[in-house]
Parts: sequence; C-alpha cells; structure tokens
Amino acid sequence: MKKLKIILEMIKFEHTVFALPFAFLGAALGNLMVENVWPSFMEWIWITLAMVGARSAAMTLNRLIDAEIDKKNPRTAQRAIPAGLISVGQSILFITASFLLLFLSAFQLNMLSVYLLPIAVLFLTVYSYTKRFTWLCHVFLGFTIAIAPLGGWVGATGTLQGEAFLLFIAVAFWIAGFDVIYATQDQEHDQKEGIYSIPARFGITKALYISRSFHTISLFALLTLHFVSPLSVFYLAGVIIAGLIMTYEHSMVKPHDLSKVGVAFFPMNGIISIVMLIFTIGDMLL
Repeated sequence: MKKLKIILEMIKFEHTVFALPFAFLGAALGNLMVENVWPSFMEWIWITLAMVGARSAAMTLNRLIDAEIDKKNPRTAQRAIPAGLISVGQSILFITASFLLLFLSAFQLNMLSVYLLPIAVLFLTVYSYTKRFTWLCHVFLGFTIAIAPLGGWVGATGTLQGEAFLLFIAVAFWIAGFDVIYATQDQEHDQKEGIYSIPARFGITKALYISRSFHTISLFALLTLHFVSPLSVFYLAGVIIAGLIMTYEHSMVKPHDLSKVGVAFFPMNGIISIVMLIFTIGDMLL
C-alpha cells in the first residue's frame, strides 16, 4: 500500500479530473443524440474504470520512459523513479494492471470499444517519446487525452459520430494549450538538454501566444458543438464561463513571471472540466 501510494502521487492521480468529466460528457451527449436515453449505471462505472486504467498506464509509462530526463532536471529529479522510491519492476507491474483494467472495461462495454483499443494504446504509449523529436509534443499529448470523450461516446453508444470529434478537438487543444503553459517552467533546461517543446523552440513570449491560440481553437469547437447538437443556452453559458476561466488563467502567467504556473495549471483547468460537465448535463436535464 505504501508503494501504491507513492505511485499514485507520482502519476498525480488527482489530475484524472481533467479528462474524466469530458469522458462523462461524451457518454451522456452520445446517448442523447444516438438513443435519446441516459447511459446505464454500469456504463458509467465501466467508463470510469476504463479512464482510470488508461490514464494510470499512460502516466506511469511516461514517468518510466522519462526517468533519465527527469533525473537531469532539478524540478523533476525527486520524482519517484529517478529518486529510487519505485523500481522499474514495480512500475511495469502497475502499468500491466492498469492496461488490464482498461481492457476489461472495454470488453464490458461493447465491441467497438474493443476494436479501437489498439489505437488508444498506441497513443498512450507513443506520446511520451514525442518530446525527443518534435515541439508539437503538446498537441500529441492533447490528442492522447482527448481520446477520453471519444471513449466515453463509444463506450456508451457503440457508435462514433461527427459531433464526438468536436469534443475531441476541444479537449485536444485545451490540453495542448495548458501543457504549453506548464512547459514554460523548463524552457532553459529543455534547450540545454535538447528536449523539444514550444517554449524551447519559440521562447516563452511566443509560447504563451501559441497557448492562447490553442485555447481559442478549443472554445471555437465547443461553440460549434452548440450549433450542431440539441444543446441549448445553458450549455452555451458553460462555454462562456470556461472561456472566462481560460482568459483569467492566461492573465496569471507572464513571460517575466512564471510563479503562478502551478495555480494556472491544476486548479483552473480542473474547474473548467467540471464546469463543462455540469452545464452540459444541466442543459440535458432542462
């Protein structure tokens, strides 16, 4: 249990709040548009477990793959694997258990979920390597996490429609935008070590502009969803609130002052995902 606690802290298990609400949103909206019913209780349970398994496997893989990189970075040198708190074998055991949970959950949902598993696993595995060869690694991370609403939609309906991909785009560029903000902390180290990132490639000032552009794309996708789905004004209010939170998030981070990156990264984005879930579900209930 002590090792498990260390692993959960290492992968920031609480950050599951970023993507899980969008998986629920995808499930609820998909069922509304395809069958005009709510997902069953067990579908909610299996979608939740699939999300926990997918994210836990991906984050532990990321920490394992990046152990040598983390060891050289003063900000990350005390993470569990480079610090010797967790062994490679223990990490692999946890990754295996997490993937098994994902596979079991997919089989309990429907066969389309099973057929799409290889694509999900590919993204979950490969994204950790992208910082070694492209500054678009933030976008690839966004695409990986944006599988959550697609997974929720497929898990609940057994289908995949165009509206689901609007959620995919919204989540992908929302995640990419705040990952760029987070990466500003390591700009100098990444340049020194040859790690690819938008801040390392373009500098912090331009990186923050790019982050705003990503978030603009995300908001545009959320707004477009309003016009192509049964969602009405209550959902639209949620999008406006999310946009205001993103604006406030960007106001907290300056090229010459990165002291509030931590606040902008976790609390603000956790609030955005929950706001979107509440206002979307609320819209469906009205």
